[in-house]
Amino acid sequence: MASEGEMMVESAGATAAPAEMGEMSETKPRHRLERKWTFWFDNQSKPKQGAAWGSSLRKGYTFETVEEFWCLYDQIFRPSKFPANAEFHLFKAGIEPKWEDPECANGGKWTVISNRKTHLDAMWLETLMALIGEQFEENDEICGVVASVRQRQDKVALWTKTASNEATQMSIGRKWKEIIDVTDKISYSFHDDSRREKSTRVRYNV
Repeated sequence: MASEGEMMVESAGATAAPAEMGEMSETKPRHRLERKWTFWFDNQSKPKQGAAWGSSLRKGYTFETVEEFWCLYDQIFRPSKFPANAEFHLFKAGIEPKWEDPECANGGKWTVISNRKTHLDAMWLETLMALIGEQFEENDEICGVVASVRQRQDKVALWTKTASNEATQMSIGRKWKEIIDVTDKISYSFHDDSRREKSTRVRYNV
């Protein structure tokens, strides 16, 4: 039976699964990361009627070395290759990309909008490298990142743990803008606001 990750890759239209990761790790020195990370995939292009939010979310691959990351990214995880309404997630292992997860429940997200697929890929990759490379001073505050592929405007959102800590969130937002080379203002919203009001309410801007 196919693994959850393999089914995700097949349904997303990728042509190859990173089966060689095991072989690579046995034959070459590995550069271990500070922590493990997990890729997730959510294809919302064909939602089932009456399905609950998050029901189409699938756990992909968990990695812990630089080599594993590049193998996964090169073969599968480039957002511009995927259809509209698909979403990619990279979260710390053990955290699900859902509001209900205990690590995310009191958090929020910084969001950047992109009108070009090439820009989406660039922001996504720079953010991934910053996360696995522990480039944020507030590394423990970060849950993960989501790339939302849409027909007109794509989005990248950086999820954090403690939305009410304005100083910390502002510091993360400024650092993220620097990493992805964005000059326009970006906004931060609370998951709790979105959950209660069913809309995005901007709390902070940088």
